[in-house]
Amino acid sequence: MSLAPRAVLVHRTTEYEELVARHGTHGQAAFFLSSRGRDIAEVAERHRRAQRALAEAGAAVPLSWRRAQVERADLDRFPFGPEDVVVAVGQDGLVANVAQYVGARPVVGVDADPGRNPGVLVRHRPSDVARLLPAAAAGVTGVDELTMVEAVTDDAQRLVALNEIYVGAAGHRTARYRLGLDGDGGVVEAQASSGVLIGTGTGATGWIRSVWQERGGTGRLPGPTDGRLLWFVREAWPSPVTGTRLSAGELTTSAHLSLTVESERLVAFGDGMESDAIELTWGQTVRVGVCGERLRLVG
Repeated sequence: MSLAPRAVLVHRTTEYEELVARHGTHGQAAFFLSSRGRDIAEVAERHRRAQRALAEAGAAVPLSWRRAQVERADLDRFPFGPEDVVVAVGQDGLVANVAQYVGARPVVGVDADPGRNPGVLVRHRPSDVARLLPAAAAGVTGVDELTMVEAVTDDAQRLVALNEIYVGAAGHRTARYRLGLDGDGGVVEAQASSGVLIGTGTGATGWIRSVWQERGGTGRLPGPTDGRLLWFVREAWPSPVTGTRLSAGELTTSAHLSLTVESERLVAFGDGMESDAIELTWGQTVRVGVCGERLRLVG
């Protein structure tokens, strides 16, 4: 007997919840914000809207389904099952945070605060969930298969991201490493920089686009479903022993960027999730390229 489908509702702790947890009470949080020229009423109202959206999406789950709820910070410890349909209720960035954990399971992005979010990934309202869940479970609704980026270390650690992967030093220290690119004649360059950023077409609306614009906006940005990535070295430093020739480029499905660590410690993390970073030590190599899996985002 097969299990009933399960709706997994993913949400993020709100700013209001974080403030109250830090300061102890609503009143103390209000005092803290007022001392910095902010009114807690607006923060509390956004919290209420997020809670309403989560409750409405949860109420729309069919009675015959199983359900679970997980906070963003716990995604790396949550056991997703094969029958799951994931419902991310929040901002566009929450869908990106979910992407590396869900595999081929369909994801429904629900906008918890319409008008404040671009809605690129959270495309639906809570009222749409009742209609979308059965269709997603049956595979009869349209999905966009979004390209992701993957980093794999030489000791088989693996990191997947929807927007971008950053490889560099934690904090603001200089990252030292050797960078190589498939198909570039075997050239490897020693570099000192603020790190390397490798992003997808979905990420081309955010951090990658910012760096691309700073570099003059040359070349065509990839689309979310394109099988190519852009990569940029951030603030490479020229010296007698470090170069800047390998500073930007494109990776297709068959190409990889290789980075061998020459610092005591570097990190690799995806989509801003620094708490779930891979730590890299001296001499370790990480290869970054197009991921074989794609995020199946319900259209």
